[in-house]
Amino acid sequence: MEAMGLTDFWNGRRVFLTGHTGFKGSWLSLWLEKLGAEVTAVSLEPETNPSLYGRLAPWNGQGHHIADIREAATFKQYFIDFEPEIVIHMAAQALVRRSYENPTETFATNVMGTANVLDAVRETPSVKTALVVTSDKVYANNGSGVPFVETDMLGGKDPYSNSKACTELVVQSYRDSFFNGRDIRLATVRAGNVIGGGDWSKDRLIPDFIRAFESSQPILLRYPEAIRPWQHVLEPLGGYLAFAEALTLAGEQELPEALNFGPDPQSFATVSELAEALGLAHGVNDVWKPAPGKHLPEAPALTLSSALALDTIGWCPRLSLQQTIDWTAAWYKANREGADMRAFSLAQIAAYEETVS
Repeated sequence: MEAMGLTDFWNGRRVFLTGHTGFKGSWLSLWLEKLGAEVTAVSLEPETNPSLYGRLAPWNGQGHHIADIREAATFKQYFIDFEPEIVIHMAAQALVRRSYENPTETFATNVMGTANVLDAVRETPSVKTALVVTSDKVYANNGSGVPFVETDMLGGKDPYSNSKACTELVVQSYRDSFFNGRDIRLATVRAGNVIGGGDWSKDRLIPDFIRAFESSQPILLRYPEAIRPWQHVLEPLGGYLAFAEALTLAGEQELPEALNFGPDPQSFATVSELAEALGLAHGVNDVWKPAPGKHLPEAPALTLSSALALDTIGWCPRLSLQQTIDWTAAWYKANREGADMRAFSLAQIAAYEETVS
C-alpha cells in the first residue's frame, strides 16, 4: 500500500461530526475546515474552562450545534437538514475515573448515544461512510503488554472500557442488521493515549502536568509505572481522515471493519517517563511524586499494533515521542504567552501535513 497522503478529497465534502467541542473533536474540526470540508457538528458545551474549542474560535463557515446525542429526536433533525455524505462520530464520555463515578451516564452516552447516531445514519440516504471512534481500551486486557491487533477479543473491566467494547458490538449489529447490501461503509477506529496542545480535562496526564507546572507543584501520579501508547493527537486524526477517504472511494474493494491507530513501539513509555520528559521540555526537575491513597484499578500495560492500518491504507505514525512532547510543550507555551492559538494550531496541522505529503 502506498504511504498515506492528504489529497483534495475533503474539499467540499459534507461531513457530520459529533463531539466537536472536545479535545480531539476541536482539532479535527479545525483540520476539516483547513481541508475545505463543509461541516455540521453536534456536541455538548465544552466541559472545561479554558477549552480548546474556545481557543480556536471564531468558528465561521461551519454549522456548530449544541445538542445531546442521547436525545435522539433533536439530534436526528440535524442529519435531516444537512444530508451529510460522511459521518465521524467522536462524542463520548471519555474519562475512566468519571466512568466509575457515573457508570450509567457513561453507558448511556457511549452505547445508546452511538445507537442514536447509527439510527440517524440508517435513515439518511445521503450517507456513504460512517466512522465510529472507540478506544484502545476496547480489548480484553490481561496485562501482558503484547500489542493488541484488531481481531483480539473485546472486553473491558471499568465502565468506560466496557462501554466502548459495547459500542463496537452496537456498530457490528447495525452493520449486519441494516447496512449489508446498502451503499454505506461503517467502521470503527481505535487509538492510543493521545496528547497535544489544548487538553484541559480532569485526570489526564498532560493537563494535570500543566496545572501542576503553573502552580510550581509536582504532579501526583497514581500509576507511574503503567505503560501507555502515547501519540500526538494529529496522528490518529490523520488516520481517521485517511480511512474515511479510503472507505468512501473503495467501490468493491474490501477494507477492514476496524483499524488501530497507535504510535511507533518506541513511543510506548511509562507514565513517569512521560512526566519526566515533559519536565525536561519545561526546564524543571523532580516533576512528580506518587499520589497518596488507594486508587481505582487501571491496566498496567496497554499497547497497540497498527500493522493493519499500514497494510490497508498506508497509515503509519510520523512523529517520535520526543517530537510529540516538543509540539505539546510548544502549544502550551504559546498559549501562556498570549499567541493566536487558532493560527498556531493551524501551523502545527500544516507541519504535520508536510510529514505525510
